[in-house]
Amino acid sequence: MAIVGSGKYKYELIRPWPNIPKYWVLGECTDSAVNSKGEVHIFSRGKHPLTIWDASGNFISSWGEGLFKSPHGIFIDNEDQIWLVDTLDHVVTKHEPNGNLILTLGQRGLPAYSFQGLPFNMPSGIALAPNGEIFVSDGYGGHRVHRFTSTGNLLLSWGKEGNGPGEFVNLHNIGVDKLGRVYICDRENDRIQIFDNDGNYLQQWDIIEPNDLFIQDELIYVASDKTWISIWDLKGENLARFGGNESAPSKPIMESVHGISVDNQGSIFITETVVNGRVTKLQRL
Repeated sequence: MAIVGSGKYKYELIRPWPNIPKYWVLGECTDSAVNSKGEVHIFSRGKHPLTIWDASGNFISSWGEGLFKSPHGIFIDNEDQIWLVDTLDHVVTKHEPNGNLILTLGQRGLPAYSFQGLPFNMPSGIALAPNGEIFVSDGYGGHRVHRFTSTGNLLLSWGKEGNGPGEFVNLHNIGVDKLGRVYICDRENDRIQIFDNDGNYLQQWDIIEPNDLFIQDELIYVASDKTWISIWDLKGENLARFGGNESAPSKPIMESVHGISVDNQGSIFITETVVNGRVTKLQRL
């Protein structure tokens, strides 16, 4: 039994996970999210882009076949509705748990011109604030953050390309905490930038290549530098860090961490974009 972490934050490495049906290939696994029932949703770039599994890794269902060009980010709200970000189709979509489409943000297949600063040009991630407002990281081409009402009306956009405060190279994903503060994984600038919900810069955390983050109550889980997981509190104190090659010097535990999510038991799910993809469960001890 491989154990990672220490102190209050110790985990058993569960791999392989999940139990993939015979002849299936998930492809590049970009992100995951967990609903109120503890069902893990994996967003991937294979024939079955949205797959659903129980906590033990048993297959439940799938949908979205043929609907996405480049799956990237996923968020499940408190009503178990599923939000998906398609980078190359330049849209964010909202779905019922069975996949029925509820809402589309952006124009499918039509990137906005970067100089206009409008949604979207290769978006990457989505998160909802406690008041239901929608925040999207317009990551690869837009260099912007967009804030929408809960029904999808654009309220505010901020950011531009660069490396100063409030500037971005690649907004790779996004999170919003219970206070409404917005966290941006500014990956190529090796930092997470934090803003209020009006786009005012508050601070930054220096983290090498942050790919994704997941906020649960008082904790922020960060996947960074392709091989590391770290846990922070809302004050910016680093509580734990594990991964890399700490348990096997010749080979890292994880090699291409792209997405991270956490269930209500505190177990962590890691998605990687290695060949054919890989998902790892770190079961909280």
